[in-house]
Amino acid sequence: MVDLMGRDTEPDLTEMMAGIGHHARAAAAALARSSAATRDAALAGAAALLRARAAQILEANAQDLANAEERGVSAALLDRLRLDEARVEAMARGVEEIRALPDPLGRVLAEWSRPNGLRIRRVSVPLGVIGIIYESRPNVTADAGALCLKAGNAVILRGGSESFASSCAIHACIADALAAAGLPREAVQMVPTRDRAAVGELLRGLGGAVDVVVPRGGRSLIERVQRDARVPVIGHLEGICHVYVDGAADLEMAVGIVLNSKMRRTGICGAAETLLVDRACAATHLAPLVAALLKAGCEVRGDAATQAVDARVLPAVESDWHTEYLDAVISVRVVDGVAEASRHIARYGSGHTESIVTGDAGAAARFLDEVDSAIVLHNASTQFADGGEFGMGAEIGISTGRIHARGPVGTEQLTSFKYQVFGAGQLRP
Repeated sequence: MVDLMGRDTEPDLTEMMAGIGHHARAAAAALARSSAATRDAALAGAAALLRARAAQILEANAQDLANAEERGVSAALLDRLRLDEARVEAMARGVEEIRALPDPLGRVLAEWSRPNGLRIRRVSVPLGVIGIIYESRPNVTADAGALCLKAGNAVILRGGSESFASSCAIHACIADALAAAGLPREAVQMVPTRDRAAVGELLRGLGGAVDVVVPRGGRSLIERVQRDARVPVIGHLEGICHVYVDGAADLEMAVGIVLNSKMRRTGICGAAETLLVDRACAATHLAPLVAALLKAGCEVRGDAATQAVDARVLPAVESDWHTEYLDAVISVRVVDGVAEASRHIARYGSGHTESIVTGDAGAAARFLDEVDSAIVLHNASTQFADGGEFGMGAEIGISTGRIHARGPVGTEQLTSFKYQVFGAGQLRP
């Protein structure tokens, strides 16, 4: 657009975002009427286009990387931003895996009859229009778009400014595949501006067009979404995850699980941040666990008992138990059995993911029953907190809320339900 002085101007952002919401609402209605075969055809087309246009996607990504390097972003962010042929292929395979999942819509969740002859059925339906706000990972564009499409939802994607060109190239594959399958291109829309004010418009719900917002990113993004959103939010603020090594734990298994939980990828929400060790096995297990962590390059901050087993352990302070490090740092505490471990997690945890390592089935059952987190594991790494690892194909994120979705948010969690009631002329007295 050009103003009266002949200067290039951006279209009014509020007007533009309202238009996106209007088109998304219309597309959601069309998707709700569409067949599973049609949606699957669009997903198959998107996967094919991701492969066919890999060179264009990588060219756009190179532009994003050059801009990011010029701004001096961190090496970790550059790694999240970077695409290569293998990562593009992984995106395409991910879309195909989502396509292969069972249709989450039209499932009869429950059915019963009343004494007056009414038959009542609860059936799964789409949520409607979903806004997804994410940061620098361009692959989220493909994952989120595919998950929402599979579940019959229209989606408005607002990616990070660092990955803008990459995300737009990926989105074009999905939009073109939708059109080829006879579905509205507006079923998956990308906010076409880096302007951060667009996030605020999306959080206000675009005049009632948006049904739910899902944030995927760091603490500052999620805090803003939870603070400013005027529509429901699905997500989590922190991943303060724990591994509890019980008195009946096999030491070799415990070392393997603790190292994987902490060090496989330190910057993800499923990484363990605190290790709790049962006093009953501290004499045999604590020192080897600490030594293994230190050898792997992890800084250990511990209570007095933990400091006593290795001079390299730094003293833990109260704030450590509340901290999501997202780095090669872990806090360690000795506790008196399952009961104290559960109390520690209840006080300091974020409700994300916790694991118990033990050969005692009773202790495991008690931990799994008593610990109130979205994901609780027995003898497995906390880094399995992932929708793909749960067989969901992919996820939009992990929810620690107790309303609607909890844990990995996949296609099933992107549905709601309605009641269908069948009568034969019944009147209520």
